[in-house]
Amino acid sequence: MRMRYRRFEVLLPHQFNDGRAVPRKWLIEAIFELAEYFGGVSHESQKVSGIWHHQKVIYREKFTRVVIDVDDKPENRQWLKRYRNRWKIRLQQIELWMVSYRIEIE
Repeated sequence: MRMRYRRFEVLLPHQFNDGRAVPRKWLIEAIFELAEYFGGVSHESQKVSGIWHHQKVIYREKFTRVVIDVDDKPENRQWLKRYRNRWKIRLQQIELWMVSYRIEIE
């Protein structure tokens, strides 16, 4: 029987929405929390650039993309939603972008 997997990608911001720098140790803590819970995580060492707007304010940001491949189970999805909401508050973000999609591991 083949196991179903889901990939989650989270963009962790390098700045608060007011432009102040997020402490590097907070980003490391966010990544290690995922690694501890799921047993492993990948993240890109280069920054991902983004531009978006909210209520007529344009935001130019840098992010670290974090990738987690997990069993496609409701409990993993729920845990990651709580993770996103917790870090959205801690990082003082209007939104914390997280996407997921099914994957096949060959």
